[in-house]
Amino acid sequence: MTAATITDQGSGAQRYWILATVTLATMLFAMTVTISYVVLPQMQGSLSATQDQIAWTVTFNLVATAVGTPASGWLANRFGRRALMIWCVSGFSFASLLCGTATTLEELILYRVLQGILGAPITPLSQAIILSSFERRQHTLATAVWGIGVVCGPIVGPTIGGFVAEAYNWRWVFFMTFPICVVSVFTVFVFITDRERNPGIRLDWTGFLALSIAVASFQLMIDRGERLDWFDSREIILEACLAGVCLYLFAVHSLTAHRPFLDPKLLLDRNFAIGLFFAFAFGGLAFVPMVLLPTMLQDLQGFPDSIIGIVLASRGLGSMVGSVALAVLTRLDPRVGLVIGFGSQSISGLMMAQFDMNVSMFEVMWTSAFQGFGNSFLWAPLTVIAFGTLPTAKLGEATAIFHLIRNLGSAIVISVCVGVVIHVTGVNYSVLSEHLSLFNEAFSVSAIRGAWTLETTTGLARLSDEVERQASMIGYINAFYLFSAFAASVIPFIPFLKKPPN
Repeated sequence: MTAATITDQGSGAQRYWILATVTLATMLFAMTVTISYVVLPQMQGSLSATQDQIAWTVTFNLVATAVGTPASGWLANRFGRRALMIWCVSGFSFASLLCGTATTLEELILYRVLQGILGAPITPLSQAIILSSFERRQHTLATAVWGIGVVCGPIVGPTIGGFVAEAYNWRWVFFMTFPICVVSVFTVFVFITDRERNPGIRLDWTGFLALSIAVASFQLMIDRGERLDWFDSREIILEACLAGVCLYLFAVHSLTAHRPFLDPKLLLDRNFAIGLFFAFAFGGLAFVPMVLLPTMLQDLQGFPDSIIGIVLASRGLGSMVGSVALAVLTRLDPRVGLVIGFGSQSISGLMMAQFDMNVSMFEVMWTSAFQGFGNSFLWAPLTVIAFGTLPTAKLGEATAIFHLIRNLGSAIVISVCVGVVIHVTGVNYSVLSEHLSLFNEAFSVSAIRGAWTLETTTGLARLSDEVERQASMIGYINAFYLFSAFAASVIPFIPFLKKPPN
């Protein structure tokens, strides 16, 4: 399949109908992903899960997406972009309905994995269609418009989802997206006319399986390491060895095979190679706050689901403002956009690190909006830089690799930050507990002594809860500092990028 296939579907209005169609499909995917973050605390209580266990519903979804993403190029060539998009949107919608029917944590994780695999090709396929439909000089504008549409999902989804979850329960946040799924399938059916396919193309199963096992094993090691005390556990050692061996086999096979699953020659393009590093960072920075903030706000501050939804929506609103600004500044050097984006992420991390037990809704919303604004300055410039110097024929495979790395970044950085919260909480709970005694000055205040005492079971329970809240807050603060440092560490690599051609 050639790039001209898409470009020749039509010109002018036809191309923008294609843009609107793939934007709706990607918005659906983004909406379903972000909407689940609002109900993480409610799902945790309903399914009797711990904080790290309920985080698996996010990380395993991201891992499944990461594993399924590289195959999108082969699937598009094998079955055609139109057919693949229809099947992916339909399958993703069905998996979302199954998520709403889950009665155990294991079931929910299984359905989220299915959701990730079936939805994996949607974003890279949409991006490949856009890049193939528009001329290179229009890539920044088209991508920015796509970004404006995509951020509508994180605005509408959490806002409505929060109210729906509060009025009914968390299951309805998965059911409510189905009407949009029907509309999305219809628009793809009408406006995406590319039917070209190559049934004879073969999948490099050796490379695919080696990469999939390596990714899955590494993610399991990261997710379960803290709970199993890392390398004191045989399971963690086995997963680490399996990940290392499979990654080695994948690298050797990719360098020696005639037609490898992922072409390593793409890494010879400097901008694409460095762009993958930025994609990893972008993936991690984009989703960490959306996982940490809902549990922090509900568990520590007692915010209801509706308020949490509004808080997350403010991030999407900031992203929309940033995307509009970027669409206007189409001639902005993409490297400047990256500096603004990563710099804003680092500053927002420092702002979140200043939160305390009495943080207001306005403070969280303002910080989230600012973070969303900075995040929007990353997506389009990163796309232009990573793909701007590649030949058009390689865009399908390149977008698959790009989104693989992005999803890996999300899964790994989320797991690390959640692990930091859990570890620091445990350590500080022990430290703070050591300072509790009847001789502590705090117990001399009658109002405090009435609620927290060391003399009754109820008083001890209340005191233990308060110590855990304080310890958890310290854990979140540490995770936010790590988030800020990670964002800042990326900026020095930006000067190594070449300005892409117009």
